Amino acid sequence: MKRFFAVLIILVFTITVFSQSAPKREFRGAWIHVINQSQYARMSSQAMKQYFVRLLDNLAANNINALIFQVRPAADAFYKSDIEPWSRYLTGVQGKVPDSDFDPMAFLVDEAHKRNMEFHAWLNPYRVIASRNDILCPEHIYFRYPERFVSYGNQIFFDPGLPENRKYICSVVKDIVKRYDIDAIHFDDYFYPYPISGEKFDDDWSFSVYASRQGFSSNQRADWRRNNVNMLIEQVRHTITGVKPWVRFGISPFGIYRNKKSTPDGSGSETNGLQNYDDLYADVLLWTKKGWIDYLIPQIYWETGYRPADYEILAEWWNDNKNNGHLYIGQDITRTVKKADNINPNRNQLPRKMLLERSLPNVEGNCWWPGYELVSNTAGIADSLQSNYQRYPALIPAYSHLHNYRPKDVKSLRAEWTKDGYILQWQRNGEPENPEKAQYYVIYRFAKKQKTDLNNPARIVTITRNTYYKLPYNDGKEKFKYIVTSVDRFHNETKKGKAKKVKL
Repeated sequence: MKRFFAVLIILVFTITVFSQSAPKREFRGAWIHVINQSQYARMSSQAMKQYFVRLLDNLAANNINALIFQVRPAADAFYKSDIEPWSRYLTGVQGKVPDSDFDPMAFLVDEAHKRNMEFHAWLNPYRVIASRNDILCPEHIYFRYPERFVSYGNQIFFDPGLPENRKYICSVVKDIVKRYDIDAIHFDDYFYPYPISGEKFDDDWSFSVYASRQGFSSNQRADWRRNNVNMLIEQVRHTITGVKPWVRFGISPFGIYRNKKSTPDGSGSETNGLQNYDDLYADVLLWTKKGWIDYLIPQIYWETGYRPADYEILAEWWNDNKNNGHLYIGQDITRTVKKADNINPNRNQLPRKMLLERSLPNVEGNCWWPGYELVSNTAGIADSLQSNYQRYPALIPAYSHLHNYRPKDVKSLRAEWTKDGYILQWQRNGEPENPEKAQYYVIYRFAKKQKTDLNNPARIVTITRNTYYKLPYNDGKEKFKYIVTSVDRFHNETKKGKAKKVKL
């Protein structure tokens, strides 16, 4: 009851202010999945490039600043790999090379960065096939080492209990991080498979061989399984750091860590559903406490008022149990915009969810599932974001736990007439390949009597990786001040920037 009245008060007194404001820093991600998506296999490489450009343009129009793209859906590759075969979801047949030797991930990384959008390479670590109808190509690792896999339901998985499987998964991660200019490695919620009633996940052999060596007794299989996933997460972290320390590691777990009734100390959430810790053997909070991951995006896909797993209860629980790294919320688009607000049934859940998310001190953004529904504007979601909640650009919150120093300001800021128009130009201060130096720039504009406030996102005219900006010249009678700041790969921004006054 207290929560109800608190939220009601927030809604009544802040809705007007909220609709006109937004944070300057906010993670705004979109998940783009390829598993069980058949459209790509029907496209030529040229058609796919055009499709990706339209997709990214649409996401950029919604001020999305991070693309989380599924590049390894089922032990195959939506990119050029010498380790795993080409994905069936790319060409229709696993192992079939795309025409023109096209590399989708290389193209997407480049196009995302052109729009100053991060690219997070999304991998599913253990899944090999999603359905018995899937056909593995003859070169697949499954046929070389069938003893390293477990069949469960109508799927096949790497056995998480085998050290050689952890080593193999890390080799895939290392290959991606080394060869592609990605910003993060991303895992979703699939660790040990979602349980099937009446069916056993048969890891008897690996348990019999490795459990006792690792200090687990015969009645500690659940603890042993959790430890297997813990070891993978830690090893992936060290793998990334050993290649490119600025590349982050993020995970989007199932929305419930543990139900309160399942925890002896009552530390779980007031929910009643499947659990990361007990059912998927994913000890998510341990990973955040150890600093093995840089960000967490729990998939809180339910609506407020949903009794088994209330969105509001879970958002507050994760906020209270953040530990280290960043915390964002995974938002289900359909259940957000097609479900009525249980306080105000005349509107959908979006306003209340956004109010809550931005009121929680440890939550620093959202990720939208699935990103395709932003593109299709399901129930007006894109309209709402563009006109209100993501009206202005936003910088991704700084990963100061990785690097906590500001880059240097730009040099030689000037405004000049060129054959292309009136151009604001500057020089980069530092080497572009150094992640601690300037990687992109924020351009602010202030009218003659406007307060110079770099914390106001409404004053941002663009965020760019170029070292120039075409000024919107009119009749040359109105005075403006432009300020250009530098931002490094960790999203640390210069404090004051360089200013230039112009008449437009």
